[in-house]
This record gives sequence, structure tokens and C-alpha cells, in this order.
Amino acid sequence: MDEPSATQRPGEVVITLPAWAADAVDWTQPYPSDEAKMRLTVALSRLNVERETGGPFGAAVFELESGRLVGIGVNSVVRLNCSALHAEVMALMLAEQERHSFTLSAPGLPRHELVTSCEPCAMCLGATLWSGVKRLVCGATRDDAMRLGFDEGPVFAASYDYLQQAGIEVVREVCRDEARAVLEMYRSRSGPIYNP
Repeated sequence: MDEPSATQRPGEVVITLPAWAADAVDWTQPYPSDEAKMRLTVALSRLNVERETGGPFGAAVFELESGRLVGIGVNSVVRLNCSALHAEVMALMLAEQERHSFTLSAPGLPRHELVTSCEPCAMCLGATLWSGVKRLVCGATRDDAMRLGFDEGPVFAASYDYLQQAGIEVVREVCRDEARAVLEMYRSRSGPIYNP
């Protein structure tokens, strides 16, 4: 597993993708469909499990109209000792850094979408709302993750209704079987369930 920098100082948090992640994607090609975008996030989640750098979840932020990749994330909770470092949060943080903006809906920016290999937990739904994305695309379901023992928190049908009322389109179960297969692979390898 990748380790945080030995030069990290008290009062400092260092957040990095695993060393393999940036080279695992084609940053130059557009991703024209929901399926192409989801297959990228599923591939990230699979590599995260195979390389033992985190949990079975991947996410990416794209420009909505062009399909251009802006940021990626993989679950890094155990690797970086931080319960907040879910794939969605990582992807959103890195996209905001790339855009030099605390919101992906800042004036002058194109519209963005978050694509995630599994429906978000309660924390990641909140991050989605505040990030400024205009679309959320999900692969596996909350139930698929909970079958492994992950606690997704207080997520309800009303949670998704709230996102939609806030102007965020929600699309679910894109390439669900492929995304669920990564969860099952994680289970077969006895990957740690890292929330209580």
C-alpha cells in the first residue's frame, strides 16, 4: 500500500491518489456516454482492490457537455487513515483543485457531473450537493454495498429527491452488474469493512 509522506507535519493533512492512479486513465480522450464514464470508474475501483490500495469504490468528475475528464478518485480511507476519503470526495476535491474553484458551478466554468461506481453514502451525497455538479450517475446500489457490510448512513428516497430539487439530475444503475462484480471481488478477498 502507498504510505503518506514521511515529511508530513503535525497539523497537516496530505491527500494523494495511489501512485498507479494518474496513469490508469486517458486524460486526453472524451468519454461520450454514461456507460463509457461508468466503465472508467469501475476500472478505477477494480484496480484499487487488485492493487490493495483501498476499498472497492471509484469516482470521476467530467465536463457534462464535452465528456472531458476533470478529476478521479478511489476510496482511500484505510490507505490514508481518513474516514472522509471516499472515492466521490477524492474526485470532487481533485476536480475543484484542477478548476481552481471551491465550486464546480462557478461563473465561467462548464457544467460538471460526478460518476461513481456505487450510489453515494450519506456523506458523499452531501458532498455532491455542495460541490456544484449538475448531474450524478451511479453504478452499483446502496443495497449492493450494504450486502458487504458497509454502512451507507441515512440515505433515503427523499435524499435523492432533494438533490433533484436542487437542480442535480440523478441517473442510477448504469453498468450495475460490472460495478457490483468489483464489490463481490472485494468480498472474496476479505477486504476490510472500515466503517463501524
